[in-house]
Amino acid sequence: MILVILGTQDKEFPRLLEAVDKQIKKGNIKDKVIVQAGQTKYESKNMEIFDLLPAPEFEKLMNKANLIITHGGVGSILSAIKKGKKVIAAARLEKYKEHHNDHQKQIIAEFAKQGYLLELENFDDLGNLIKKMEKFKPKKFVSNTNNMIKLLENYIEDTNNTSWLNRIFGSKKKK
Repeated sequence: MILVILGTQDKEFPRLLEAVDKQIKKGNIKDKVIVQAGQTKYESKNMEIFDLLPAPEFEKLMNKANLIITHGGVGSILSAIKKGKKVIAAARLEKYKEHHNDHQKQIIAEFAKQGYLLELENFDDLGNLIKKMEKFKPKKFVSNTNNMIKLLENYIEDTNNTSWLNRIFGSKKKK
């Protein structure tokens, strides 16, 4: 099963659904395709499309999916790679009025560079990426949360629980 995630943006992203639909019609996608479309309105006989799925249902589908095709939202990407899923990500672009800027290109490029996912830049290449995905081994996600907590704890201890504002203005009062 393939899960397509378009996020909760207030703008539509039909380009990605058109690309997926095209690959189904070509026979490059044979699996069942379920879409969480958010604000995107799209009709297809080839995919099950939902606006938003309840969190427990979304979680079940994410766990069941063999492949995740998603927009470039950090939340969607991280949810998939934390579960060790194979991910193809496509950026919403400003020129198509899919977003306010092109920051998703940078997000996806960084995740791709680190080996977590494959980036879909040319939507006509989706069929090739799906074939490439058969041999793709995504990098295992390792959380850095504990290191960040330790850094913050050390910083707080090193500064004697004094905020940067108090250190700056507090030191001026003493002079």
